[in-house]
Amino acid sequence: MFKKYPNNVLAAEDFNVKIKQGEFIYVIGPSGAGKSTFIKMMYREERPTSGEVTVNDYELQKMKNSEVPYLRRELGIVFQDFKLLSKLTVFENVAYALQVIEKEPDFIETRVNYVLDLVGLKHKAASFPNELSGGEQQRISIARAIANKPEIVIADEPTGNLDPDTASGIMEILERINSEGTTIVMATHNSQIVDEYTHRVLEIDGGKIVRDQPEGGFFQDED
Repeated sequence: MFKKYPNNVLAAEDFNVKIKQGEFIYVIGPSGAGKSTFIKMMYREERPTSGEVTVNDYELQKMKNSEVPYLRRELGIVFQDFKLLSKLTVFENVAYALQVIEKEPDFIETRVNYVLDLVGLKHKAASFPNELSGGEQQRISIARAIANKPEIVIADEPTGNLDPDTASGIMEILERINSEGTTIVMATHNSQIVDEYTHRVLEIDGGKIVRDQPEGGFFQDED
């Protein structure tokens, strides 16, 4: 798979990656290496210049724009900047993800309460985003991402703006979600997280995959 932007920036060259169901994989590398492009192509925010991207049997390069929402219903996406709706309560933010796909009200109430309990914030259901800490907002972002029981969670720097203790709390939640069979693909600069919670490491540099290591750490061994 190959991706070049109109300004001739090469973001992906000879990418050939297969991620198995239930894996937890880190995507690491310096700023501008191509990590965000890789992540965005998984939910078709970006499209390859050539080659194929297949997610949950969807061939993304052949997909019509009208079909993209159906792909994204099967994915949970966690952003570094949370993207919560400021005028909605915590409960309403998570519920909204289910309302737009027309889930039944009884299901929505049960599922929202479950995922808020999972992230430890059921007691904040009536609060608004601006009443929460950064770590709490990220927990709500994760709750919203998993509300529809996605097969894959794509997390772009989910601990990027958080202190170490809060980041560890976020990782514990992602670990639990992964233990229940959900695939996690996480872009990160956080070497401490990658070394402490060891999983497969995909390292990108200069638009190329320079390492694909099972159970790797942030820094590659010199041996």
